[in-house]
Amino acid sequence: MEYEYFQEIPNPVVMASVLKLHKHVFDGAELELKKLEEKKNILILVAKDADQVVGFKIGCEIDNQKFYSWLGGVHSDYRGKGIASHLMRQQHDLVKSLGYTKIRTISRNKRREMLLLNIKFGFNVIETFTSEKGTHKIVLEKEL
Repeated sequence: MEYEYFQEIPNPVVMASVLKLHKHVFDGAELELKKLEEKKNILILVAKDADQVVGFKIGCEIDNQKFYSWLGGVHSDYRGKGIASHLMRQQHDLVKSLGYTKIRTISRNKRREMLLLNIKFGFNVIETFTSEKGTHKIVLEKEL
């Protein structure tokens, strides 16, 4: 497994693979490249098996002290191999080295594997809310 990170939108080949994997992980949901381009100080991490992106983690700056771990996932054929844990550790190390002191994420009870991974990595639930679409969301945060 090879891991890479980008502090900008990656080249079109890698980005196309990330968008395709996002669609697989999030039940057909499309991620628009424009949304990524609007993010401040974006950080994109990928796990690759040969040339295939099999895992990703995307985040961006909330403010100069706080980073938002926004999206991530691993292809269903590659789950249970520690890829998500490796990407999370790498993201936290990079974010800390960039001077952020806190990292925040938002999860859903429906995505239990990710929720449990966040708790395992030291995140604490700080609030919950219901989105405009009526989805219950869980906000987690961690000191780096």
